[in-house]
Amino acid sequence: MDRAALLALPRLCALWAALLALFPSGAQGNWMWLGIASFGVPEKLGCANLPLNSRQKELCKRKPYLLPSIREGARLGIQECRSQFRHERWNCQVAAAAPPGTSPLFGYELSSGTKETAFIYAVMAAGLVHSVTRSCSAGNMTECSCDTTLQNGGSASEGWHWGGCSDDVQYGMWFSRKFLDFPIRNTTEKDNKVLLTMNLHNNEAGRQAVAKLMSVDCRCHGVSGSCAVKTCWKTMSSFEKIGHLLKDKYENSVQVSDKIKRKMRRREKDQRKVPIRKDDLLYVNKSPNYCVEDKKLGIPGTQGRECNRTSEGADGCNLLCCGRGYNTHVVRHVERCECKFIWCCYVRCRRCESMTDVHTCK
Repeated sequence: MDRAALLALPRLCALWAALLALFPSGAQGNWMWLGIASFGVPEKLGCANLPLNSRQKELCKRKPYLLPSIREGARLGIQECRSQFRHERWNCQVAAAAPPGTSPLFGYELSSGTKETAFIYAVMAAGLVHSVTRSCSAGNMTECSCDTTLQNGGSASEGWHWGGCSDDVQYGMWFSRKFLDFPIRNTTEKDNKVLLTMNLHNNEAGRQAVAKLMSVDCRCHGVSGSCAVKTCWKTMSSFEKIGHLLKDKYENSVQVSDKIKRKMRRREKDQRKVPIRKDDLLYVNKSPNYCVEDKKLGIPGTQGRECNRTSEGADGCNLLCCGRGYNTHVVRHVERCECKFIWCCYVRCRRCESMTDVHTCK
């Protein structure tokens, strides 16, 4: 690290500590702030000063080497959420700088009990599984490594055997449960109990998405590449692929009753015999109108958002602008082009200009 970066680190830590003071450490979802922390700041602050509840802090103190994986898991989840919803009315906006008294990183959506809440919890839990599992496979931790249960197995008759380093997704899932899932038996308020049960289910649905998309990679061995024998191992899919699966689950999420008896059940009475699967995303409340700004809920609306005039999809001006119409303005781009290397020794380029129509919602 250079001298300028070292001098700036105390200032970053002070800013981060000031930000943490805005949020009580027990608040649900505060760990997600680690996903937008500057590199190295959480490790510098230490477990005791991070936006974690008491149980998470205790786990962090026992396993401080997992802190970079926790931060990376939060970053993965935030990045994928924003990517999947970048063209939607709700675009998974996070608070870059939250004023005092506001809720955690995702604001209103984190506790609203909507489809958006369901996706946030699922993708963040999946991000934690993915990051911790990757760290295990990379040999960054002593208590986990590759999946040893697959060693020395395979099928001699089919000419393949398990080898290499299979991702130990079970350890990643175990840690994600330990870090994120909290018992709800002590909760007395009915509304809180419903939301907590919903969030726990969606956490698990995110983890199941990672496990479901595990794939098998193989490498051939033999004379002149004959592939007489194959060595195979299990690996996780890219997080982008997991994000696509969770977005599909979001589109087909299940609304559940706001009353809990023995377990969660579908809201529609004629659908209650249809079982809820553990990989379904569940929500209690319908989503608000994301078209119009609502300062009380922290919803920015879609005014000023860039849209695609020719698209019929969610990013199209008709849908994204909610029927209000759009403004068109011309943007001038200037860039270097047609560059050529001149002997010796410089590059000569032309200066090219282009004009582009940009459409924004009224």
